Amino acid sequence: MNSSPVLEPFRLRGVTLRNRLAVAPMCQYCVTDGVVGDYHLVHLGRFALGGFGLVMVEATGVTPEGRISPGDVGLWNDEQVPGLARVAAFLREHGSVPAIQLAHAGGKANTLRPWDGSGQVTPENARPGDVPWTPVSPSGVPMGEGWNAPHPLTVQEMAEVREAFVAAARRALTAGFQVAEVHAAHGYLLNQFLSPLTNLREDEYGGSLENRMRFPLEVVEAVRAAWPEDLPLVVRVSAVDATTEGTTLEDTIAFARELKARGVDAVDVSGGGIGSGWEHPIGYGYQVPYAAAIREQAGIPTMAVGLVVDARQAEAIVAEGAADLVAVAREAQDDPNFAVHAARELTEGSYDAYPVQAGPRLASRERLLDRLGPWAGPSPVQVVQPA
Repeated sequence: MNSSPVLEPFRLRGVTLRNRLAVAPMCQYCVTDGVVGDYHLVHLGRFALGGFGLVMVEATGVTPEGRISPGDVGLWNDEQVPGLARVAAFLREHGSVPAIQLAHAGGKANTLRPWDGSGQVTPENARPGDVPWTPVSPSGVPMGEGWNAPHPLTVQEMAEVREAFVAAARRALTAGFQVAEVHAAHGYLLNQFLSPLTNLREDEYGGSLENRMRFPLEVVEAVRAAWPEDLPLVVRVSAVDATTEGTTLEDTIAFARELKARGVDAVDVSGGGIGSGWEHPIGYGYQVPYAAAIREQAGIPTMAVGLVVDARQAEAIVAEGAADLVAVAREAQDDPNFAVHAARELTEGSYDAYPVQAGPRLASRERLLDRLGPWAGPSPVQVVQPA
């Protein structure tokens, strides 16, 4: 059986992934008070059964005010640990490394669930039981047309946010997660500090790139200090803002170098979130070049994302050295078995990567189908006589 680079194990500190395929965080906006239940167990568990090496829980609010929407997952209190512990345990039992993304939405908090509309939650449009709140940000810059100005964080309030990240990381460890990811992308709080479009501060946390990086790096340092030495820490970045007037790839490479120096093990490379539209090339694998540049110039492992839809495409990303890991999100929602399907395609039809409850039976059925040939219709019954 031939192997493939994307199917090879990958080691980060004391954790080994069974392959290089990951499920990226996908907000589901379907919990109450941050507590996950059966939905998330099934939603995330199916990706472990589908063969992924790494499965990451969606943006998990480190404070109630740090949620994107009232339906977000949270880890700001101990009551939220057991539900996530069920998820982490299931993922580990079925061969995937459980990961969690720790997040604070900053000025993009207090938004409607996507299927309820766009914009901020107000007393007029809130669901029963949802209570709107005032978001916070580096500088009070509204995050969209018609949005209210968020509250600019004081230095003392920033310290409280930093400690909230640390407390959430400790709860994630209690829940059994083996990888923690700090969310510094997609226009959320730490990304807002990094971007010159949303960070207009005049103190030591604003102005130069060095100053704009200061608070995100303080958060990362604090989380790394609280996270066990043998477990990996990942940071998600937006390599560029949506508009070309904001963060540049060169800015993010400089940030990645600083992350590496502080013990970060890999950079999860995405893009956008600040600025309207997308003023950069777009298409299949459109963000892979950012991951490749950061990997090469910052000397740190990267995870590539962005319209990866095919096993051969994922294989080429790893084989060409553009990234060490490949993450899919919408493609995984469409095909939770993407990883085992990729393994079968890239290993001459082997079903070995499938769960034992399915693989042998599917292989046996495949042999029968090969003997029968394709169903030709129109009759639903097509049989061959016994020899």
